[in-house]
Amino acid sequence: MRKRTLAVPLAAALVVSLVPQQASAVDEVSTKKLRDAVTVAGILGHERVLQRIATQNGGTRASGTSGYAASAAYVSSVLKKAGYKVTEQKFTFPFYRELTPAQLTRVSPAGPAYTTVTYDYSASGDVTGQVVPALNNVLPPTPEPSSTAGCAPGDFAPASATAPQIALIQRGGCDFAVKAANAAAAGYDAAIIFNEGQPGRTELFQGTLGGPGAIPVVGLSFEDGSALAAQAAAGVVTLRVQTSTEVNVNATTSNIIADSPGGNPDKVLVVGSHLDSVVEGPGINDNGSGSAQNLEIAVQLAKLKIKPRQKVRFAFWGAEESGLLGSEHYVANLSDTELTTIFANLNFDMVGSPNYVRFVYDGDGSATGASGPYGSDQIESLFTKYFANQGLATDPTAFDGRSDYGPFIEAGIPAGGLFSGAEGEKTPEQATVYGGVAGAPYDSCYHQACDDINNLNPTVLSQLSDGAAHAVLTLALTKTGFYPDGSLRAAARAAAPKLPFQGDHLAR
Repeated sequence: MRKRTLAVPLAAALVVSLVPQQASAVDEVSTKKLRDAVTVAGILGHERVLQRIATQNGGTRASGTSGYAASAAYVSSVLKKAGYKVTEQKFTFPFYRELTPAQLTRVSPAGPAYTTVTYDYSASGDVTGQVVPALNNVLPPTPEPSSTAGCAPGDFAPASATAPQIALIQRGGCDFAVKAANAAAAGYDAAIIFNEGQPGRTELFQGTLGGPGAIPVVGLSFEDGSALAAQAAAGVVTLRVQTSTEVNVNATTSNIIADSPGGNPDKVLVVGSHLDSVVEGPGINDNGSGSAQNLEIAVQLAKLKIKPRQKVRFAFWGAEESGLLGSEHYVANLSDTELTTIFANLNFDMVGSPNYVRFVYDGDGSATGASGPYGSDQIESLFTKYFANQGLATDPTAFDGRSDYGPFIEAGIPAGGLFSGAEGEKTPEQATVYGGVAGAPYDSCYHQACDDINNLNPTVLSQLSDGAAHAVLTLALTKTGFYPDGSLRAAARAAAPKLPFQGDHLAR
């Protein structure tokens, strides 16, 4: 996941859902046989293959590399053997990599170097200049939503024509790419984007511009960014970034799409996960876990000879780590007829985090403010009701388009899914409910070389894969749907609200 959506607590309290707020409109389905068949051992078998592929291909399975191609070939072969109709949807994208870690050093006042990260698709550069805060930074932050800094050209004072200057921009309100482009258009030589400051939005946070940027862009935590803003009048820093983006010769990657042999082709459930890792590591939790889980669900559906009422389409997305490019390509290239047949999307991105929380996407927006298209609330309820019946707590996580469900909700398709946490830190309240270590990341190996076969928690992998299998089978077999007339597809779909992508990808 560039992929990681963070839980947003209400006030200072942990929001735990043991009783769903709204009963699901879909009817009850017995899913025990499938849940029993989808085992941790089966999922880990696929994970071991993905780990071996990474090991044999320079430690990575990133899109555009031989490691991704081998991963796609493995998934395809397993699905074909299980009886699915498999297609490979190829597309091209600018292949990006960071050549050396970013450096951000205090010059005036002098001090130690900041802990920083390069934003994906940042331009290279070595800039020493005065720090100039964007005009709409909100310090201290208000309860969300807070900042829209950098989202409009007028958010920047005109840059000096004679001396280098670096824009300091608070996260929030629009894509990182918009903020960086507006800073560049105003004449700034580089940009620093710091986290917004509300609970769950304070840590150092890596984003992506989604495509080649015009200036160097790095990130800071809220603590460092707000402190830098306070001394900006006298603040001078040196920023060094070295990256490579193949603009003229694009890399080729693909989505792997597998359709169940049965089911109504006019009612399609898309079950998605991204198959690629970041360049830096094998991506066994991010997102080998979601992909291995979905692959095992597909295999066991076939072995049990379950005949779905709806068509089930398993999708393994490429280039998610470059900005949701695979799922965007898929949705953008659906014909009008194909678009009308998809009634829901389930997304599973990181379901084995070592210091986990059982996160459910907040489809109705009741906890985090951003809701999905009608039906997303009922998918959320499907998950929360299942876990409540198992005596397991869940926590809502922002439904902000930060993973591959984003293009689906933007197209008006109901969506939902599960997530076990990424770079965000577990709160003391969460540690009380779920165990683990408060103050530590949900996954301390997120986007690193150590995201390997040993970076998985079998307990949460078992629990979330059962929840995923339950949701997949329920929506595959249900006779009733999301809408007042009991249908799974709306007679006339209303335009979905345009939600900006968030997070590492295209975040606000």
